[in-house]
Formats: sequence, structure tokens, C-alpha cells
Amino acid sequence: MERELTGKGQKQADKMATFLRARLPEDTRILVSPTRRTQQTARALTKHFFTEPAAGTGASVQDILDAASWPDGEGAVLVVGHQPTLGQVAALLLANSTAGFSVKKGAVWWLSGHTSEGDYQTNLRLAIAPESL
Repeated sequence: MERELTGKGQKQADKMATFLRARLPEDTRILVSPTRRTQQTARALTKHFFTEPAAGTGASVQDILDAASWPDGEGAVLVVGHQPTLGQVAALLLANSTAGFSVKKGAVWWLSGHTSEGDYQTNLRLAIAPESL
């Protein structure tokens, strides 16, 4: 809970924040785990975020989906959380799998959803790690 970002982690957070600032909708709802390092990561982007216990280290996939109001919520939501849960969320939404995907520290996976011909579909819009920026 109290572990801080390393120097490398802070540089990655700053780099990703610069990238996201130019792309996130202005009204994006940002949900952040209560751990110190996720709070530091979010602060690199903005001071306007919500500390969300449902995104914490003990979170389940359903906790994250409920907190983000997926799939029925309005607007963009950014979740700053932890592995393996975020990888499990991505695997469930993209592949209907409980196996989970490996999400690198500091990476962003941008998912969007829409209804097509009566079926709800999730699309991967972007997956990028800080070292790729």
C-alpha cells in the first residue's frame, strides 16, 4: 500500500501522462487504486481523480467493471490499478477469457465498446507501454 514509484516509474508515469493529456476526453472519469504508487501515477496526469477502493490490490474483475460502470456507463473512464486484475479485465472484455493478459507496468490499454447488429463488442483501440512512446 505504501510502496512508492521508483525513479524509473515516475519517469514512465510522466511520459504516459504527457501522451494521455493530448488524447483523453476532457470529461474522462479517472478511478485510482488507493495505493501510493497508483496515486503518484495519477498525479502525474492530473489532480482531478477519484480514489477508488474497488480498483485496489484486492479488486476482482467485477469490482473494476462495476466501478467503471462497464458497459452501460457514459463517457470515458481511466482506471489506474494493478496486475493481474487489469489484464484479467482486458482478457474478459476482448476474448471472453478468464486467463488474463500480461499488462506491463505503466502501460495503457484503451478499450471501447459499442453495439453492432444487436451484439455488444469491445475493441482494443490502443495498447502501449511507456518505453514505446
